[in-house]
Amino acid sequence: MDTLDMPREQLGICAEGNLHAVYLMFNANDGVEAQMRPCLANIAQYIYELADQYADSAFNGFVAVGANYWDALYPDARPAELRPFPAMESGNRDAPAIEYDLFFHLRCDRMDILHLVANEVYGMLEGLAELEDEERGFRFMDARDLTGFVDGTENPKGRNRQQVALVDEQDPEFRGGSYIHVQKYVHNLRKWQRLPTKKQEDIIGRTKQDNVEYESEDKPLTAHIKRVNLKDENGQSMEILRQSLPFGNVRQQGLMFISTCKTPEHFEKMLHSMIFGDGAGNHDHLMHFTQAVTGSSFFAPSLDFITQFSE
Repeated sequence: MDTLDMPREQLGICAEGNLHAVYLMFNANDGVEAQMRPCLANIAQYIYELADQYADSAFNGFVAVGANYWDALYPDARPAELRPFPAMESGNRDAPAIEYDLFFHLRCDRMDILHLVANEVYGMLEGLAELEDEERGFRFMDARDLTGFVDGTENPKGRNRQQVALVDEQDPEFRGGSYIHVQKYVHNLRKWQRLPTKKQEDIIGRTKQDNVEYESEDKPLTAHIKRVNLKDENGQSMEILRQSLPFGNVRQQGLMFISTCKTPEHFEKMLHSMIFGDGAGNHDHLMHFTQAVTGSSFFAPSLDFITQFSE
């Protein structure tokens, strides 16, 4: 990837992990597109500048536009692969599609800063959009999911994060942007915690305590990492950059799963493998212990694309 002429990306897309996050989903009011474009430009610039102001707390974030709202907001240009969330269902495994117009992903190592910024974003959208869903994510133990297993081990490292997450020359007008998929997974932790540790490890494909991946020949075909570690027809890994965090309270808790990628195909193939399996009935057995209750598709353009519509 040639970064010399790459548009400025929104910093939260490829940022390293944080302690806290706020996720805001909005639906736009009718007929406000002329006001919404400069509003989003101002919010995106505000988030970008706060990354410097709150650098000591590693603040970052991004603004993403829903697949079904994009054409109303930006009718003159559309990301080449932007499409609605691929709802899937098989047996008791369900990945529903619940689309939103706007997604604001805010992260920081201080919750008070996130609370402040989230309120500012909410206020800036007053009269333009309605808040439909809000969740607050948190780092659990040493970057573990609430199941007790380390999450995101397979994430690309270093500069490879940009190479995986950001659109490059395949769609020149949208270089520096990213396809975003968001699912809220609600875990059945009581059911999960009744399992012996070895059974849990077989379902994930890693050891629980020290996070060692099973040898290939030892991985059950139904193991989670077996189902999501896919290769394309050329033998190349179909990677995504995960920006997920646990969320919840004592009534409902789970994982806010967030995929960023230069193409939606990688996420879609992974989800299909989890829900439908490999054609021989080997689906992801982790799905017996968690349920996706939302599924949304967005595109997070480069900062330069969004801010060209500033007033």
